[in-house]
Amino acid sequence: MKLIVNIKELVGILPEGVVRKQGSEMDDVTSIGNAFLSFQDGKITDFGTMDDCPAEETADEVIDASGRLVMPMFCDSHTHICYAGSREQEFIDKINGLDYAQIAARGGGILNSADLLHRTSEEDLYDQTMSRVREMIGKGSGAIEIKSGYGLSTEDELKMLRVIKKVRENSPALIKATFLGAHAIGRAYSGRRDEYVDLVCKEMIPAVALGGLAEFVDVFCDEGFFTPEETERILEAGSSHGLVPKIHANELACSGGVQVGTAFNALSVDHLERTTQAEIEALQDKKTMPTMLPGSSFFLGMPYGKAKEFIADGLGVALASDYNPGSSPSGDMRFVMALGCIKMRLTPNQAFNACTVNSAYAMGVSDVAGSITRGKRASLIITKPVPSLAFIPYCHQTPFIERIII
Repeated sequence: MKLIVNIKELVGILPEGVVRKQGSEMDDVTSIGNAFLSFQDGKITDFGTMDDCPAEETADEVIDASGRLVMPMFCDSHTHICYAGSREQEFIDKINGLDYAQIAARGGGILNSADLLHRTSEEDLYDQTMSRVREMIGKGSGAIEIKSGYGLSTEDELKMLRVIKKVRENSPALIKATFLGAHAIGRAYSGRRDEYVDLVCKEMIPAVALGGLAEFVDVFCDEGFFTPEETERILEAGSSHGLVPKIHANELACSGGVQVGTAFNALSVDHLERTTQAEIEALQDKKTMPTMLPGSSFFLGMPYGKAKEFIADGLGVALASDYNPGSSPSGDMRFVMALGCIKMRLTPNQAFNACTVNSAYAMGVSDVAGSITRGKRASLIITKPVPSLAFIPYCHQTPFIERIII
């Protein structure tokens, strides 16, 4: 057993069985002052006040957390970190006035990353992806979803998913894999949309399922990408092969993607920079988690998701990084939490829940991650001495992590 003692505040406590927070629950963060926490074999075994702390002599290691917070590691439910190279030229294009759609129309964006990935060996792609995973762990993320989608051919999509599987096998972080062959129309299929959708449904998805390479199937259902009708075909094919639906929706327009996602009981619908009351109504009483990506809004100068309106109408909200080379080149969930507060006007408690238990739910792991709960993974952040949880998003560039336990 390992024992953390004299914790100034143990933050993010949830009872067993609570897998997400919604509505007014989003502002509740349970904590214990002057606390201890014990863990063994990678799992939290107990916690409470120091009055009930086990004798230190019974522990294999004792960690003194005087003046420090202990909290669950962040969960990042939406990333594209399996990519090759970088796209800083497009960063310059954005500075010079081109928007996301214009860059994509010129053959940049996703297609540019697909070209780079095709020329990159599987070993090199693994090394680059693992480097990003280590970076994210160092910034406090203990559970990470990774999407394919820069292959856009059967061969290269499978290459990506094999890399993600190897990452999962070799990283201490909890890794989930998502098949996103419907990220864009592959360059080889320009002008042949139906043939590409057929390729995704009839060749890619069966191959992914046969290899056990992904838990989820995702589609970029948005203006200029895949239509709701095409999305339905792909989600039906994925579901028939045991892949749980997720959706990219409403980044560029009110696309109908949220409605398709909820119709298929998608685990999450992600982006949501552009929504109306119709999307909020579609999500009511559903298991689908609305997931917003403020890092993308920040980098692209796009609207931020209407998280406050969603919460006011009784919904939960998750936040994720969207770490990718084109529209959100950062996997810093602490910065995502800060953007949730600064730009989306969430309270620190709401943003914390959105980056922990709700983002864990959005990647299907809130039964084992995202909170301080007996039996869950001991994936923990011990902070430097800080005055409160609110300090973390407030002083969003001041280093706050003293130790990661994962």
